[in-house]
Amino acid sequence: MPPTDASTDADADADTAPRTDARSDTGSGADSEETLDLRLPDELLALFAENAGAAEAAAGGGGAGAALGRGTRSGSEPRGGENGGGEQARAERGRPERGRPEQGCREQGRAEQGCREQGREEKNTAQYEARPAPAAPAGEDLLDRVGDWGPAATAAGAFHLVPVCVDRDLPLISRWMNDPAVAAFWELSGPATATEDHLRAQLGGDGRSVPCLGLLNGTPMSYWEIYRADLDPLARHYPARLHDTGIHLLIGAVAHRGRGLGTMLLRAVSDLVLDRRPSCARVIAEPDLRNTPSVSAFLSAGFRFSAEVDLPDKKAALMVRDRPLRGLL
Repeated sequence: MPPTDASTDADADADTAPRTDARSDTGSGADSEETLDLRLPDELLALFAENAGAAEAAAGGGGAGAALGRGTRSGSEPRGGENGGGEQARAERGRPERGRPEQGCREQGRAEQGCREQGREEKNTAQYEARPAPAAPAGEDLLDRVGDWGPAATAAGAFHLVPVCVDRDLPLISRWMNDPAVAAFWELSGPATATEDHLRAQLGGDGRSVPCLGLLNGTPMSYWEIYRADLDPLARHYPARLHDTGIHLLIGAVAHRGRGLGTMLLRAVSDLVLDRRPSCARVIAEPDLRNTPSVSAFLSAGFRFSAEVDLPDKKAALMVRDRPLRGLL
């Protein structure tokens, strides 16, 4: 959910402040309380099916948008988690219409720009291999040391979460935040200081939220926030359980969008959470309910729709991936 009340996604100025809220009321009763399951409206189900079909046809698999795990301020783009919802449109725009050569030229130019951007990022890959990950914040044990989780094998290659080092990563993340497809959901466009404040608020906090770069085969291509949902303001709005872990995601590199990577990475990272955090029974996300591409990506990644949640800045779809159901969904 957006930084204000969803995740440590400090999207706006109000969200850039470190989380200081005390743990929500998650006593033994709350811990054992089952999340309310509500049935999605038929219209929304039909829209899920339509978006999923469009994604399959356009991207060769269910895709998520640039920002997947944030909901819009009202991650797929929520604002997701993730992270947005423009992947299908971008995939369709990649096929110029007949009789409109000028459009084809413009699209080709954008594609070439994406390749150049990918090239710049690949040139920087060596710094992640040559430099050790930054030291973990003192309180990072709240998330069982994300930086030590190690890589996850995916169909697209090895994926690794690396905690953000502001001095090294700020230019790249700030550039992603200024992409219009991302800015609409994360609201961190503008000077690099906006993104820097957002990152430092988490890195200087007590470790309940850890900002990370997602490296695919050594190349940085996404931004993640792994956070303790039970210690987040989000916990005021749903029956939180002890150690609930939330995720936010945006796919930053244009060349990696529209390929179905969002769904694949959501599943891989939620598996990492459940594997590396034995005390965590559920992975949580809260995309905007209206952001059907994002909600659809979470569903395809093994999450279930649990409830509609009225948050201060949006109506969110509470998405849950349960440990007992991970092999079934």
